[in-house]
Amino acid sequence: MSRYAMLLAPSANRVYADQASRMSQAELAAFAPVLSGPPAEIGTAAIGGVEYLTFTADLSARDIAYLSNLSAAYALFELVEGDLLRPVGLSPLARYDSDLITIPKYAGKTNEQFTKLVLNLTLLASASADRMLDGQLTVLDPLCGRGTTLNQALMYGYDALGVEIDGKDVEAYKLFLQTWLKRKRLKHTAELVPMRRQGRRAARRLEVTLAASKDDHKAGAVQRVTVLHADTTALDGLIRGNVADVLVADLPYGVAHGSYDDAGGISRRPLDLLERAVPEWLPLLRPGGAIGLSWNTKVARRELAEDILLAAGLEIVEHADLSHRVDQGIERDVVVARKRG
Repeated sequence: MSRYAMLLAPSANRVYADQASRMSQAELAAFAPVLSGPPAEIGTAAIGGVEYLTFTADLSARDIAYLSNLSAAYALFELVEGDLLRPVGLSPLARYDSDLITIPKYAGKTNEQFTKLVLNLTLLASASADRMLDGQLTVLDPLCGRGTTLNQALMYGYDALGVEIDGKDVEAYKLFLQTWLKRKRLKHTAELVPMRRQGRRAARRLEVTLAASKDDHKAGAVQRVTVLHADTTALDGLIRGNVADVLVADLPYGVAHGSYDDAGGISRRPLDLLERAVPEWLPLLRPGGAIGLSWNTKVARRELAEDILLAAGLEIVEHADLSHRVDQGIERDVVVARKRG
């Protein structure tokens, strides 16, 4: 068994950075099912005045490839002769340049590291965990906003499917992605077209195909992003079933964000949305798929969110405490649940 020390990446959000080491310990433990053996003695240590995430493990090359994708991973070292650090090369999934994730700036954008953490936890809890490094997965965000989760899915080499009720957000995401793809000179197509259900216009669909290189495009190795401008609680007939391997969503926080209620007004209660939406979401998830949700516990207790998922037949996946402060009005938590195979 070797002892390792991982240097964590700084975060643009200082409040999140202060809590990143605790959350990274929980995330590291969640990688156990795909590693040769579970990491042991997970903790933190100050080496040369800098805090590291530390653990003991026997890591194969594939194990290191998995851990390269830890949401806050910056550099990995093997500890030799006390505090002497031997660098271990990381190979994170990065199909595109990182500015695909970092360029978009807008009010309400979820922290990029946190988005990656929730996606990782959800992937690792799903039946597709052992295919995380191999691509050809589909990530669904049924509350996708301007596409932070969708872009992280693209970085991993996956297809992405989103639903967003705000047409301005869909158009803003289309404009950003097209502009970015043109600037990077990547082969792509993009169109925003109306969708009909029972002969009536029911939604709009943004369809984007892209490839990381000309050779990939020529070989047909393309990725697809689909975003529906639609109500996430009324998806019947708009998306075929069993389409997603994982579902990841950041629920309305009940402070600056809301969701539409049955009367067409704005509700700031995330559990109301969850109760209405889960029956629409589950048929889209493949057997063995997993759901990862984050929300503001100041407006919705964790037990109530879990009750809704359990009542839908999902199995809660246990993790160490991931609750953390976002700002004065938001205390965020994460719940992951698995659809039985």
